Amino acid sequence: MKRNNTTSDAVLVKEYINGDEMALSRLIERHQVRIYNFIFSKVFDRDLTEDIFQDTFIKVIRTLKRGKYNEEGKFLPWVMRIAHNLVIDHFRKNKRMPKFEGTGDFDIFDVLKDSSLDVENALIKDQIEKDVTDLIAELPEDQKEVLLMRIYKDMSFKEIALKTDVSINTALGRMRYALINLRKVIEAHNIILTN
Repeated sequence: MKRNNTTSDAVLVKEYINGDEMALSRLIERHQVRIYNFIFSKVFDRDLTEDIFQDTFIKVIRTLKRGKYNEEGKFLPWVMRIAHNLVIDHFRKNKRMPKFEGTGDFDIFDVLKDSSLDVENALIKDQIEKDVTDLIAELPEDQKEVLLMRIYKDMSFKEIALKTDVSINTALGRMRYALINLRKVIEAHNIILTN
């Protein structure tokens, strides 16, 4: 049956799951420009973008057909996440990391502080925050404590030294080692932290 363009993504997803193949075409049509542009902004290659775009929707179709979709009302962010993961898989396979636009030393925490993010970047920011949290969890307790106080509680090294009952130099040293260890873990796991 013919529907106007105001049918929500959630309704179209339901219709597709119930056997209406056209519902998926409408979803793809509705979002293809944003998803395509998002992929292209990461890989800068039309053919590769086309491939990843196709793979994204193959994955979407498989997930929907298996009845594994449960992102109620969040179709676009869910598809973006799939596309983002496929881009990362591509870079991992090819050992070619996307570059982080930054000056001097790469600071993963700059990414976390950027508040002017659109939907796509907000998704990636969420993933980076999760990755960073997982990485921090692997640090020795004393380094983790200093890092969390400094980055997330915005405490000065003087405040950290007082709170942890160590000298400022020790607090600075722990922060330095925490960042060195984070870099090692990032390299060892081939993790991509980019926005």
